[in-house]
Amino acid sequence: MSNAQEAAAILAERRQTGTQGDRLPESCRPTSLEQALAIQAAVTEQWCAQQDDSIGGWKCLLPPEGKLIVGPIYTRTIDSVAPVTLWSKPNDVNIARIEPELAFFFAQDLPPREQPYTAAEVDAAISRTHLALELINCRYTDPNQCTFPEMLADGLVNQGLFIGPQVDDKLARNANEFSLIVGQNGELSSHNAKHPNSNPRVPLYWLAEFLRSQGQGIIAGQAVITGSFAGVLEVPMNTDITLDYVGLGTMEVSFKAKR
Repeated sequence: MSNAQEAAAILAERRQTGTQGDRLPESCRPTSLEQALAIQAAVTEQWCAQQDDSIGGWKCLLPPEGKLIVGPIYTRTIDSVAPVTLWSKPNDVNIARIEPELAFFFAQDLPPREQPYTAAEVDAAISRTHLALELINCRYTDPNQCTFPEMLADGLVNQGLFIGPQVDDKLARNANEFSLIVGQNGELSSHNAKHPNSNPRVPLYWLAEFLRSQGQGIIAGQAVITGSFAGVLEVPMNTDITLDYVGLGTMEVSFKAKR
């Protein structure tokens, strides 16, 4: 078994059981982005074989210097009907961790090819945009002790995706900053929602090029999220939650802890 396969077996098992554990053994711990991507790909291979699953989408962001912000989202972990069953915050079964995002759905393949994809070609392949929530969970007990390649190997704390209502395309294209109002148990909290790359479509153009360079591609039907507008939010389980992306639309959802 290769180092990547050894590491992937640990992370895939934790992903399946919702458990956390120590950092990967030094014998298979990634120390570079290339090693991390190899482990991430091996996790995908093992997960999809064990779960009869596929890549249903991607998370991405324009990468800061020395990093890559990219990870697969598996089809079986994408939901659009509440209550959403997910792994709770570690050590607190009553809390779900989420990130408010937009999800871009592709109607056309963007397969590997020699020439780069233009922004116009990526735009033309998008069929619709939805309000969305990235579902957050980490496979390490103490992620603060982990290096970035270790986090990248684990898919950057993604455990799934919730798809909300469709958003008007023109509004979504310019959704750089807005107010986010979260309602729960009769109480409202307001957040200044701002996309980390200013424009939520910009990371899509990077992702199309990155996957092309890796001999992969975006497949019709996949959804891509491009960064949280308000970081990680913690909300209660078994409670009706309303998220108003002011000017874009409103999403209603509830969460139930996996056992």
